[in-house]
Order: sequence, then C-alpha cells, then structure tokens
Amino acid sequence: MSLKQGQKFRVQRLRQAKTALFVFLALYGVGDAALAQSAIQSATDPANLLAMARKERAAGHRIEALSYTQDVLARWPDNLEARELNIQILSELGAAARAKELGASLPDAAQKMRLAADYDAHEVRWARGEPVNPHRPYDEADKAAADIEKLADDPTASADIRERARMDLLAVLDQDDRAKEVLGDYAPMKKRGVQLPAYAEEAVADAMMQEHDARDAIPLYEDSIRRDPGPYDPSQTDPRIGLAYAYLAAGRTHDALKTINDLDKREPKWLHPRDVKGAKENQRKVDADTNAASIEQDAGYLRDSYNHLSALSAEAPANADIRRELAMAELARGWPRRAMETLKVADTYDERDAAAALDQAEAHRAMYDYADVEADLAQAQREAGRSGRVQDAQAAWQRDSGWQFDISHDNGWGNSPDYGDRDQETEASLASPLLENHWRVVALAQYASASLPEGDVSRERAGLGVQAFFHGIELYAQALPAIDNFVRRTDFTAGFNWSLNDQWTWSTDWSSASNDVPLRAQYYGITGDGLSTAVQWRASELTSARLAVYRDRFTDGNLREGWLADFVQRLHTGENLTWDGGVEIGGSHNSEVDRPYFNPSEDRSYALTSVFQNTLNQYEDRSWTERVDLAVGGYAERNYSTGLLVSARYGQIYQPRAGLRFGWGLAWHYQPYDGRYESRVVLDLTMHWGE
Repeated sequence: MSLKQGQKFRVQRLRQAKTALFVFLALYGVGDAALAQSAIQSATDPANLLAMARKERAAGHRIEALSYTQDVLARWPDNLEARELNIQILSELGAAARAKELGASLPDAAQKMRLAADYDAHEVRWARGEPVNPHRPYDEADKAAADIEKLADDPTASADIRERARMDLLAVLDQDDRAKEVLGDYAPMKKRGVQLPAYAEEAVADAMMQEHDARDAIPLYEDSIRRDPGPYDPSQTDPRIGLAYAYLAAGRTHDALKTINDLDKREPKWLHPRDVKGAKENQRKVDADTNAASIEQDAGYLRDSYNHLSALSAEAPANADIRRELAMAELARGWPRRAMETLKVADTYDERDAAAALDQAEAHRAMYDYADVEADLAQAQREAGRSGRVQDAQAAWQRDSGWQFDISHDNGWGNSPDYGDRDQETEASLASPLLENHWRVVALAQYASASLPEGDVSRERAGLGVQAFFHGIELYAQALPAIDNFVRRTDFTAGFNWSLNDQWTWSTDWSSASNDVPLRAQYYGITGDGLSTAVQWRASELTSARLAVYRDRFTDGNLREGWLADFVQRLHTGENLTWDGGVEIGGSHNSEVDRPYFNPSEDRSYALTSVFQNTLNQYEDRSWTERVDLAVGGYAERNYSTGLLVSARYGQIYQPRAGLRFGWGLAWHYQPYDGRYESRVVLDLTMHWGE
C-alpha cells in the first residue's frame, strides 16, 4: 500500500488543458459549419432554421445546430425560441458560463435554474482539471461545492433541480477529497433506494476507495461502467482505472490486471480528428499506460512495470508524471539513488506538488533521510491534507517513526551436538520513537536454553542499545549484561549496514560475547567474541550475490574462521507469487580440536536453494502470505566422507492491519556431525508491532 493500494489514481491530477472545448470547436466545427452554410443562406423563415437546428441537435451535431441558432439570432435577435435553444446548446457544449450569462434575460425562472445547474455541473468538470495554483489544489473544487450546495438547498428550485444538484455535489466533494462527506450524503440516499446516475456512482466508489472499502466500491464501479460505458468527458478519468485499483485492493489481482490491460489495449495511441491533418496524442492512452504499469508493480511484476515506464518516458521525456512513476518503479526495484535522480529531473519539467512530495518522501525514507521525509510530508499535508494518499502516508510515517516492538521464539527438538535434545530461544526488543530524525533507544532481552546430556544450560541477557540512521547507513551499539549462572560476561555489540550505492551493501557486526558460541560451550563456561563482515551485490529484485566472512575467538583458545557465499536468481514471477533459486557454499576452520562443543578442524558445505513465496489472501492492508525454503546439498568434514545435507522450512505471515504482523514456521534440518546423521525440528514464532 505503501498508498497505499487503490488510491494512487485519485492523487494523479489529469494533465489536460482546460481549453478542451475550444480545441473541440476548432477541430470539428469549422468544416461542418461550412457545409451547413448553403442551407442557412437559402432559408428565410426562422421556423425552418430552428427545425434544422433541432434536427442536428437530435443527431448529436451540436456545432451545426449552434450555427443555425446563431444565424436566426443574427437576423431576428428578439426571437425568444432561438434564444432559448441557443442557450441550451451552448450549455450542452460546455459553455455554461456564457449560457448562464445569456439566460439571465430569459423570462422563465425554471429555465434559469436549469442553466444554474448546468453551470454548476461545468464547475465540477473544471475542478477536475489541473488547478490554477498547484499548491492550492482544492480552490476550484471548494468553490464548485459551495455553489452546488447552495443550489441543492435552494427552496425556490424545483425538486428535480435540487436532486440533480445533490448528485453533482457527490461528484465535486469526491474531487475535493472530502470522502467522508460523500459517504455521509450517500448513506441516506442508499436507504431511500435512490438510483444514482453513473457519474455519481463513480464518485461514491472513489470515496469508498479513499476510506479503504474496496469491497463496496467494486459493484458501484461495475454498475457505473455498465450504465455508461463511455466515451467520457475529456476531464473525466475512465472509471475502469478506479475499478482496476479496487480489484487490486480486494485481492483480485487477475481481475485488476485484466481490466487495466484491456483498457490499455482498447485505447488508440493517436487520435485522428476529422477535418484535421495529422494526429494528436491520446491522453487516455497515456493514463491507461501509466496506471497499467503501476498496477503491475503492486502485483509484483516489478521488471515489467519498470520496462513499461522506461519505454513511456523515452517517448515523452518531458512528461513529469511519467518520470515520477518511473522513479517509484526504480525505488521498488531497490534503486533509491536512481529514483531520487529521476525525481529531480521530473521537478525541472513541472512544479513540485503534493503528489510529487509524497514520491520524494518514499525515496528519502529508503535512504534514512528522515528530516527530508518530515519536510516532504509537511508540504503534502499543507497542500492536499484531505487526500487519502496523504493521510495514508502520514499514518505510515507515524507508525514508522513511532514505537517498534519485536519478539521471536524458537523451539527445537532433535539430537544436535550443539543444541541437545531440546532447545529454545526467545528475543524481544522495544525501540523508542525516532529522536531528532536520527536516533532510537532500544531495550533488549535474550533467553536461550538447551537440554544437553550433561545437563541443562541457559544464556540470559538484558540491556540497552542505541540505533543511528544517516544517509544510506544504519549503525547500532548495545550492552547486554549476562544474568545467567554460566558465563557472567557482558555482551557489548556494535555494527553497521552501509548502502554504498544502489547495487552494493557492506555490513559488519562485532560482539564481545557472541551468540554464535554454542550453548554446549556455555555449559562449560566458555564464551568468545565474534566478528563478521559481508558484502552484497544486488542488481535488482531478480539477482543478488553475497559473500560473508567471520571469526569467532573462544576463551578456551580456539579460533574459528569461516566464510559463506550465495547467489540467488529469480526463476519465476507470477501474480503475487515468486520463485527464487540459488546456490550456497561455505566452509570453516577451527584452530583447536577435541573441545566439548562441535568444532571440526575443517569442514565445507554446498547446497542448491529454492525459495517460494505466495500471497494466500489479501484485502486492503490485511494480508496472509506463505513461504517455502528448501536447500539440498552436501556436507564434508575432514576425516569423514561427504554426506547429504537437507534443510526445509514452511512458514506463514498474517498481517491483520498495517503495522501488525504475526508469523510462524516449521523447519527441519538434517546433516552429518562427525560422520553420524542427526536431525533437528524447529518451530518459530514471531510478532512485530510498529511498521
């Protein structure tokens, strides 16, 4: 969600000119008006001209009809019938302001009310366009809402005019990001069984999406499209885009992709207006393309989305909206620096508005530039605080910058030489809210125990730590005094995770009393410090490689050194489904042998790995996912033959709402130790609260 899912289309303002009517007149009117000229010149009776005007209007040829009424008024300016028809046609063509102005002199009060309603409807269309001031996006919609509400409450207006105004009010309140008011007005209409017009149904569905109610929005979108399949007003978003996002938010990923892709295929790339040489770009095709890429991204097709947007940006390099969508695709693929550069380029083509500020906030968040995140969100709140996307981003930031609680528990059974017949480990941490946009204080507790043949052993620690966040780097330091009766040694730990660029990451961890020291060693009073460092190369979500080296120095004089390398490649991407395959190799060396814990003088291992991840169920922020891990290979220990190594795990994660997750998993590990096969089964449980 970041938006979260289902609301992105509500924030993307249509980049369409407000002079669409005049372009229409210029493209379609000149030739047809000329064709009608001979008929106009030959007619001397206003009744004949008005009859021809009505005939053309009934056929949908309003420009031609207007030419007849204009000719009547040029010859007979006081003809009331021509004045009324002329005003009506102007209003239908979208010239509502001029129609209202001319209608002020009409004697019929009901007609004046209808013209006022037409003008208010025109204000709704006007509010859908690009705002005059991008930093005050609600000005036009606020004015339209005030005018329409006044008409809806006017006791002198007829019942049908007031009802029409109430329908128009739903549309403009939705455009004004006043979703709760839309739903508040809709509720009594629904109880009365009022049948909304198609455009009002779409407005209510949009409002439901802003309030995270995709399930109820879907039938309204579907009915709206069934009753009015289009074509739509140039200022209006195709409701199929909203329907696609509603399907996605409701977990109907296949329907979402089919809906948006069908729309994308149906829209021609170029329009060929009659009587005009050449072609013009179809803005609806651009909207369908960009939203198709966005839905592909949310469905997990990150590469397809990126390629789609890259091609669009290459065709229209000065289109700031497409560049910003491309930046979000780059961010989703793990390239925050590239995304920030793309956003900077977009800002040179178009003024940075609230939607752009939210995109910038996501990129800054990925780089730990939390002060910039605050500034970006503040701008979005000032300019478009009513927007569902802005409210969702603010809520996500409050969770991310607030308290964080994690707890994990493992229960193991088997005959492992390090863990014994039964073992368990629990770790809990509570992190403070973000301090000065850089720091967190963390309270930690760790407990591990094992039932060994020699007896029971435990490792218990509790203490405090601090986390620090700067541009591209996370650091931590902790002090965990021991409170068990085996090794009374405080564990001082420190480390960092540094994103060197969009492909390379370097991490290092040091511990004065490492948890990598086996519990069997702990039973005999042996501990040790540990140092590990790793470098990861990650081309994208599809391909990565990692090399880690470590050294554990035991207090009994043993020095263990080892390394582990892996390579992972995406094998398949489906709808909310991924399958990765890879290879993992490693080895270690101990300077001493014949210790009470397992410490072969030299060993090595290799395995082919497979990871399958799938979404079982998803609705809005609620999700239920599963994961299967499998590794099969060999383990070789000096003085022993190579034996089979198998590791398998099945787990699930359930997220009832944003910021709260529960997980469980069951794993089985099988390999030889000193030539004898041993196995271990582990049940793991996790919980996270925060973000």
